[in-house]
Amino acid sequence: MGNVTSNVAAKLAFFPPDPPTYKVCREENGKLVMPGVTADKNMDVNLIDTKGGNKIVATFWRHPFARFTLLYSHANAADIGQMHELFYELRAHLRVNIMSYDYSGYGASSGKPTELNTYYDIEAVYNCLQKEYGVKQEDLILYGQSVGSGPTLHLAARLPKLRGVVLHSAILSGIRVLYPVKMTFWFDIFKNIDKIRRVTSPVLVMHGTNDETVDWSHGKRLWELSKEKYEPLWVKGGGHCNLESYPEYIQHLNQFINAMEMNSIRRSKQLTPNPSITEPKHDKCLRFKKRVAALKKGCCIVPKNRSS
Repeated sequence: MGNVTSNVAAKLAFFPPDPPTYKVCREENGKLVMPGVTADKNMDVNLIDTKGGNKIVATFWRHPFARFTLLYSHANAADIGQMHELFYELRAHLRVNIMSYDYSGYGASSGKPTELNTYYDIEAVYNCLQKEYGVKQEDLILYGQSVGSGPTLHLAARLPKLRGVVLHSAILSGIRVLYPVKMTFWFDIFKNIDKIRRVTSPVLVMHGTNDETVDWSHGKRLWELSKEKYEPLWVKGGGHCNLESYPEYIQHLNQFINAMEMNSIRRSKQLTPNPSITEPKHDKCLRFKKRVAALKKGCCIVPKNRSS
């Protein structure tokens, strides 16, 4: 029964567009490109090897004055070729770099979509961000939409210095989308209900109140279980795939990014030493005590290197 239910959940979890909505080509100079995306869009195409033996496509959308980098894990029925307009908007309004990628078996990525492969996929993309783009944990925000909340929380639970996490129409677990169970079974997939407890960075949860695919209760419970809660966004009347069409979506996201930037500035100030404030005072105090002691003995100490 467990294996059957797990297989059903897995089949319901992945719907890669067929055929894919984009292609990846290699130019004569060896550079990877997506036909239709011009150079002025400032987007890099990467082909990344994963631990699962697959090659996945990842695109890096660069902002010249980026505050952070957003690592975006998309929903189950899309590939990154369908999301260019969204990435343009997010990059411009939030002033961030965006790294997006397709899971194994999606778009031009090789392999088969499975829960384990999505974990290998996001780990490989994170390694690419570190090695190729110099992105640190402290400058990274993970964004997971729907099924993308699975790999997002998998990685977030392993990165204690992460700047923040965004959960968009997220799931508590695969089985819980199908049945309102109260306990976690060993054969369940994407056990976010357990992993959210190990995330130490600020978490923003966004969910539509009329979501008929993943009930609003999933978002509310994930927010309740978060250690570092940020004010959630419950979109009144919002469904599962249309939160981006509501003005409060980009407004609330921008507020979250601003708050993370202020957290970063405050942390930098706390970690910056300022010895010039304490050390000279301590020095003067010692010299003053020596003068007083010398006067009591009837002698005088002349400070060395005194110019006047």
